[in-house]
Amino acid sequence: MKPVKAALTGLLAIVAALAAGHLVAAFVGLSASPYLAVGNAAIDLTPSWLKDFAVTAFGTYDKAVLLTGMALVLAGIGVAAGLASRNSATPGSVVAVVLGLVGIAAVLTRPDVGQLALLAPIASIAAGLWVFRRLHRQTEEDGSRRDFLVTAGLAVAAGVAGQLLGNRTDVEGSRRAIGDLTPKTKAPEIPVGADFVKDGTPSFITSGDDFYRIDTALSVPRIRAEEWALRVHGMVERPMVLTFEEIRSRDLVEETITLTCVSNEVGGPYISNANFVGIRIGDVLREAGVKAGADQLFSTSDDGFTAGSPLDHVLERGLIAIGMNGQPLPAEHGFPARLVVPGLYGYVSATKWVTDLNVTTFAKEQGYWIPRGWAARAPIKTMSRIDRPRRMGKVQGRTVVAGTAWAQPKGVAKVEVRADGGPWQEAQLGADVSDSTWRMWRIEMDLRPGSHTVECRATDKTGYTQDQARLDPVPDGATGWHSVTFTVE
Repeated sequence: MKPVKAALTGLLAIVAALAAGHLVAAFVGLSASPYLAVGNAAIDLTPSWLKDFAVTAFGTYDKAVLLTGMALVLAGIGVAAGLASRNSATPGSVVAVVLGLVGIAAVLTRPDVGQLALLAPIASIAAGLWVFRRLHRQTEEDGSRRDFLVTAGLAVAAGVAGQLLGNRTDVEGSRRAIGDLTPKTKAPEIPVGADFVKDGTPSFITSGDDFYRIDTALSVPRIRAEEWALRVHGMVERPMVLTFEEIRSRDLVEETITLTCVSNEVGGPYISNANFVGIRIGDVLREAGVKAGADQLFSTSDDGFTAGSPLDHVLERGLIAIGMNGQPLPAEHGFPARLVVPGLYGYVSATKWVTDLNVTTFAKEQGYWIPRGWAARAPIKTMSRIDRPRRMGKVQGRTVVAGTAWAQPKGVAKVEVRADGGPWQEAQLGADVSDSTWRMWRIEMDLRPGSHTVECRATDKTGYTQDQARLDPVPDGATGWHSVTFTVE
């Protein structure tokens, strides 16, 4: 067999296997797709330092990078298997079976699929073996280029069909049918001067499109509000199940809340602010009757992600949110419902696509990230960053330094800025909207032409000033003063 045809045989067998598995997964749960299941398993097994590196290096594109890397590795395996099978189909057949078994093992680890999910990796094994042996036999018999083109076309069609069928759940139709969400208690109007957009800060309210997204989901769960329900159980007197309409029919409240990711490096972008609409978790849990001794609310997502929140904090401040900025939650931000708890980093509080609330203890349950080296309790640290001037940027004339500070739920009392290690100067703060939101700041500085480095630090309303020492995000959030070096012309 010629090397080129041998390589194409192995490559097309890999493509066919993945496409068949993806197509079957469309009917038994998209997470059962061997490609996605292996990717999710890789995320689950990734050590904290590597996950932190991926978020730092690739940001919200980390999942795309993972899937692309997997595709390239699998393509290489397919080519190598084909080349190793020039004289016999056995090596390639063994590779197909081994990869299929890896897919089966990955699917078995998924908590969000049923027993029928195994049909997807089984279909992958069957398709991969059949295509490989068929093309191998035809190539030995001097098969035509048409055989390869037909096989490639069918494989691509199967993969596309699987993706389309897997996304057939009409989530956007469900969102549109909800209509307006009118809270009984509205958030206060955002006052003029809450941000300094002209000076380079973000707008005070973050749009759904711009709101940061960091989670473990390779494929966004697609759930219709009409089919969703939230189970409340565990250490409660009266377990309950709430449907979307039951939540919507309660007294909805709207609160302006800033969410922060623990992966945020000093000066990082993973913080956003929105008006969330929902019901108070405390009201639901008091209705259920929390038993003595409980200290954790253990939440589970539709895709199996789990998070543990300090119960006392959740009882006081948490929301079961169904809306964001006046609209039902976007699918990628948790539709139909998510948790929003000001003052805690998202990995212990902001479960999206939430379906289960278990009142328990920290001794009994651990959330997804805790065995991976992150802290069980993660209050947000007092922090600030410089949004403008940009790093290595150029400024003409009088210098305006502007940025953002946060200290949920304590609130920001002041921000100070200094240039080139000189005296601290107090910045002008934006309007104080809520202790659970970020606060913008600006300051004008008279700097000579040349290179300068400015630093910032925030003080919260308890009198605590953020730490100067630089610490990595693991295990409970980064610390350090943010600095930017730029040139005044």
